[in-house]
Amino acid sequence: MTLDEVLPVVRNLSATEKLKLIRILAEDLDMTEDISPLEPFKTYDLPTPYNSFGAGAVLMEALKQSDTSQQ
Repeated sequence: MTLDEVLPVVRNLSATEKLKLIRILAEDLDMTEDISPLEPFKTYDLPTPYNSFGAGAVLMEALKQSDTSQQ
């Protein structure tokens, strides 16, 4: 079956069924292809701006300088 044959059928699915299809396809890719450098079931720390109070102060200072330079 080709993609041209599948797409019209997929477009007629409900939103819920489309989401289920997306999940199924993603799981299939995850199990069959090495498409990501991340390892399954491993936890990765991602830096976020939360609790970075020093960064907030630097940003506020940059905004103040930007306001004074535009006037």
